[in-house]
Amino acid sequence: MALSTEEREHFLAEPHIGALSVTERPDRAPLTVPLWYQYTPGGELWVRTSPGSRKMKAIDAAGRFSLMAQRTAPTVRYVSVEGPVTRTEPDSPERAREMAARYLPEEKVAGYLEFERTQIGEHIVVFLRPEHWLSLDMGAV
Repeated sequence: MALSTEEREHFLAEPHIGALSVTERPDRAPLTVPLWYQYTPGGELWVRTSPGSRKMKAIDAAGRFSLMAQRTAPTVRYVSVEGPVTRTEPDSPERAREMAARYLPEEKVAGYLEFERTQIGEHIVVFLRPEHWLSLDMGAV
């Protein structure tokens, strides 16, 4: 059964691992990668990535992407959104901390941020305006 607008937005706001898909080349299936994301009901979805990454190059070229979040317990449920990129911005320590704190226990956040700073490097933030939604909750199946 499809989720209501409120249910799907609430579900997407939970900290699931997202699967980002973006058209990279016309002769291939979309590039699909797992990543952390942030969403507030009624707002834009945003992700952080390296500016020179393969996915960022594809997002720049396509101007849009999709993201799917799912769970398998207590019921199978997913929400998928697709839409245009509204803007990109330089990353900030505040955004990096917000994202890490969304997915990691508080005691792990500082160590992760230090690893990211020293081992991964620069990030940018990409914003998507959800335009098309798909959702399903299979109940107790």
